[in-house]
Amino acid sequence: MTNQYKNWHLETDDNNIVWCHLDKQDSSTNVLSADVLAEFEQIISGVEIKIPQGFIILSDKSNGFIAGADVVEFTTIKDEQQALELVQGVHTLFNRLEALTCPTLSLINGFCLGGGLELALACRYRVALDDPKTRLGLPEVLLGIHPGFGGSMRMIRQIGPIQAMQLMLAGRSIDAKRAAKLGLVDRAVAARQLKKAAESIILKQAARSRPGLLQRLMNAGFVRPLLANYMRKQLNKRINAEHYPAPYALIELWEKHGGSSRKMLDAEIKSVVRLITSDNSRNLVRVFLLQDRLKSLGKLKGFKPQHVHVVGAGVMGGDIASWCAFKGLNVTLQDRAPEYIAPAIKRAHKLFKKRLKLPRLVTAAMDRLLPDHKALAVNKADVVIEAIIENTEAKIDLFKQIESRIGPDTILASNTSSIPLDEISQHLAQPERLTGIHFFNPVSQMQLVEIVYSENTAAEWITKSASFCRTIDRLPLPVKSSPGFLVNRILTPYLLEAVVMLEEGIPAATVDKVAKQFGMPMGPVMLADTVGLDICLSVGEVLSEKLGGAVPGILRAKVGQGHLALERGPHRPHPDLYHRGELCVRMPFNAFAARDTRA
Repeated sequence: MTNQYKNWHLETDDNNIVWCHLDKQDSSTNVLSADVLAEFEQIISGVEIKIPQGFIILSDKSNGFIAGADVVEFTTIKDEQQALELVQGVHTLFNRLEALTCPTLSLINGFCLGGGLELALACRYRVALDDPKTRLGLPEVLLGIHPGFGGSMRMIRQIGPIQAMQLMLAGRSIDAKRAAKLGLVDRAVAARQLKKAAESIILKQAARSRPGLLQRLMNAGFVRPLLANYMRKQLNKRINAEHYPAPYALIELWEKHGGSSRKMLDAEIKSVVRLITSDNSRNLVRVFLLQDRLKSLGKLKGFKPQHVHVVGAGVMGGDIASWCAFKGLNVTLQDRAPEYIAPAIKRAHKLFKKRLKLPRLVTAAMDRLLPDHKALAVNKADVVIEAIIENTEAKIDLFKQIESRIGPDTILASNTSSIPLDEISQHLAQPERLTGIHFFNPVSQMQLVEIVYSENTAAEWITKSASFCRTIDRLPLPVKSSPGFLVNRILTPYLLEAVVMLEEGIPAATVDKVAKQFGMPMGPVMLADTVGLDICLSVGEVLSEKLGGAVPGILRAKVGQGHLALERGPHRPHPDLYHRGELCVRMPFNAFAARDTRA
């Protein structure tokens, strides 16, 4: 068997087991690109001719197994015929892998997603590294499609329809332990045992994992329509079928063809071909690639922040601190006195319990988050983030105190949402050092972080700030220090226009209904009420003063009367989403991304 491949390397051990290593050339991540699949087809042809004792697929990349299909290649698909040829070709290849007469196994380290998991499901066995970085899932719905390389049928066959559909409809990934418990992998083992476990399973030809009787009954013809209707009702609570057709197509696929593996595979091809050429999918792929571009902005060798010091333990500052601790960094949180820090610590504990679940992990995260009202640890920090009130003088005074106490390599950043950086940095000894690292609320859910720079800001600090954001798994977006930066500059006119429509006599319910039909996750009136009219007025006045335009009179009148909401009296309906000086909203999926967002 030849070893003349760009992306694969084959070795045969003393037991006549072929170890098939994937290491995609000129890429930090393994993906199933056209050249990778073409070479894999040649490898399968060789195995079919000369059957080994076993066939094991593994990755030589330290970061994971296979991330999925090459999404960039999706953008080259012109029509359904081209999509059909691609999907049918991979189906045929994975069917041949599944049909090999020797035992086959995927040895999974790190992420195993999308097409990578579909390939693994075509193998007889799967062994996964028991490590937090190992994640298995089929997240195709986030790209406007569903599994298209046989994964929808094979996932259901492997773990039963209830668990499989829950994972696929949400695009959710799970760790190795959970995957082993469900039967998605045969074993979850430590790194030192990975290859031995794989070899043992191949040689012993261990019994294959299968779902229990109850799960298999859920696939029966008379049960599927009932469960399918229930799944649709649950989806309707979260998403609009017009904007996100893929989950609904997946339910229909299973409902109609789940009783026959062959029919479901054939129907999967037709269904995913229709989806992948739709505007919904093309726009979601575009959003994915834009996110990928933002991720690439944070690449900086040699910079590994370990300690973050946050000043200001309010909703935003406290949540920034807890998120950094959740992502494994040591964090100190400063405010005027311990009693102002305590609520933030309490919220952090709630977040850790919800996300980490295991008591030992929660305890470890809490140990990484320390109150520090005297700023004793600020000189040890790699990153210092100010998140106090939106007051220029207060921020200047604070930065003057901090600047003289931190090291030469420490990031100095403000979470300001409205104050131009120049107004602060011009008072510092090193004005080129100050950046804005502007989070959105809720910090634990909003991926985007604005990296704000002024004319004084040096490029190295912009890069380091972006790198820090990637360390805590956020998406850094460099923006110029101008009124509203980017997000609030776009959002504020939208909210003010909704207020004008109310002033003209259009019912609030109608305004919100039309906006949600377009694809917004929340109507503008509800959003304005959630944010608070005083905040809308404050930001609106700042932007209108700088950029022109007028603030609606009804907005000033409402705030003057003490009303913070247009439709719901003086109270905000969602206080957990509120942060003074900032507009924010919780967004499910990729909020209205399935619509055309090229404007």
